[in-house]
Amino acid sequence: MPGIQEVFDGTTHKSPEHTQIELEQQSSYDRDRDELARLGKKQVLKRNFGFMSMLGFSCTIMVTWEGMLVLFLAGYQNGGPAGLIYGFLFVWVGTLCVFATLGELASMAPTSGGQYYWVAMLAPPSSRRFLSYITGWLNVIGWQALLASGAYLCATIIQGLIVLNYPEYNAQRWHGTLLLWSIICVAVLVNTVIVSLLPKLECVILIIHVLGFFAVMIPLVYMAPHGSAKDVFTLFVNGGGWQTTGLSFFVGLYGNVFAFLGTDAAIHMSEEIANASTNVPRSMLVSVLLNGALGFAMLVAVLFCSGDITAEEIIETPTGYPFIAIFVQATRSIGGSTGMAVVVVALGICATIAFLASASRMTWAFARDRGLPMWRYLNKVEPRSSIPLVSILTTVTISCLLALINIGSGVAFNGVISLTINGLYSSYLLAAGLLLWRRCTGAIALPTTYESNPKIVTEGEAVSAQGTIHLTWGPFRLPGAAGIAVNVVGCLYMLIIIFFSFWPPTREIDAATMNYSILVTGFWILFSIVYYFAYAKRIYKGPLMEV
Repeated sequence: MPGIQEVFDGTTHKSPEHTQIELEQQSSYDRDRDELARLGKKQVLKRNFGFMSMLGFSCTIMVTWEGMLVLFLAGYQNGGPAGLIYGFLFVWVGTLCVFATLGELASMAPTSGGQYYWVAMLAPPSSRRFLSYITGWLNVIGWQALLASGAYLCATIIQGLIVLNYPEYNAQRWHGTLLLWSIICVAVLVNTVIVSLLPKLECVILIIHVLGFFAVMIPLVYMAPHGSAKDVFTLFVNGGGWQTTGLSFFVGLYGNVFAFLGTDAAIHMSEEIANASTNVPRSMLVSVLLNGALGFAMLVAVLFCSGDITAEEIIETPTGYPFIAIFVQATRSIGGSTGMAVVVVALGICATIAFLASASRMTWAFARDRGLPMWRYLNKVEPRSSIPLVSILTTVTISCLLALINIGSGVAFNGVISLTINGLYSSYLLAAGLLLWRRCTGAIALPTTYESNPKIVTEGEAVSAQGTIHLTWGPFRLPGAAGIAVNVVGCLYMLIIIFFSFWPPTREIDAATMNYSILVTGFWILFSIVYYFAYAKRIYKGPLMEV
């Protein structure tokens, strides 16, 4: 075989090239292990992911062009075609700034805990534990809701396709819940039984993600009647009846925001990625750029190809998803439209697999530091496969229980879904805001001896200390004024998104149109605060120093 030289005595000797590759792999493994040890954590998970497999994981979990199709109605109702276009660009730039900032933090401290660890690392000693604890809860809740949301959207698209092919079908909410459970079962299978194949599977899904884009785009653009550029780029719609079109534009942003959610999945897989301090920020930023380009191209194509459908037909489509109606108009074929939509569903199910992987790692990491109830069980790692099996099963159980809410009230379940934006963006904001403060006060040292002196990075020591904090930049950072500008833009963007995520879609509200996200989010924040002062304060000391 290549790299192995046979000798006459039956022994084998490795060629210099093969030996060099092994030494580089061992060096990378040792560097990752030492880096994690400096953060106070033991290496217990297998580092099966490289840059390409993690890029596939990140792109798959974002599914931006697919998500933009699925949540097309939100921006169309509040914003219209022009609102969707400019809203997408606004969200794309804002997301890039957010994850450039989080990429700097991931390079400084590549740990599965992510945001709550960084908050403990950056916050003042007096509030370090409390802020870290709240951040951890927001992140865990956000990821639990994202898993339920992803499976729910896939399930309801399947119901929409059944309505398209069998108009007599009477869709029931409990049907959607059963479909949701089936999709989650597929995710459990991949994350437990064939988990060793997950990195290779993500590379394959990345290829399908890109090819699927062209499989949908080409027939759509070629076969559909085209509208005018004036309608696409200048027509705003204020379907919510807000006082101004500008206000309607911001209310409708959440559909585009949702299409970019999940980028921090790579962060929570940090302890399973080789050369994490470099590959995590790279994979996040490349995935945002790639998915943003695909999503924007698909958005423009869909808007140009929806020419013959009225706004009322788009909003009131019986399938529940306007993109299915646009596909039917383009192909004039139920079968062809179904085939195009199946591509979207299949990639959505692949995203759900990645949702479960990331959500369970976040749960495991926070439980490892005693931040969750039953942490003694949730922090266990299955020795044969090196996966957090208890956290995976707990995450699945929570999502299945949340799905029961949909049977009673679809509106109430939408409030659970809204936790994805509120929870995740709030955790991003706390970490990014503290980084900006530390950056502006000059508290982070330059990595002048990062390679030659591994002890220069002392984040783990900083977390355990109650006084002076010594912080050093990782290999990835935005220097000087550019870094400050990106941090500021990212924080302002997150404040806007969090603020408008609590708004209902229409000005005139009732029980069916009310946005219950502020109630759901407030409940979980209040619960975490009460639990902290009643019990967790005695056992949660911030990220623990295991080594």
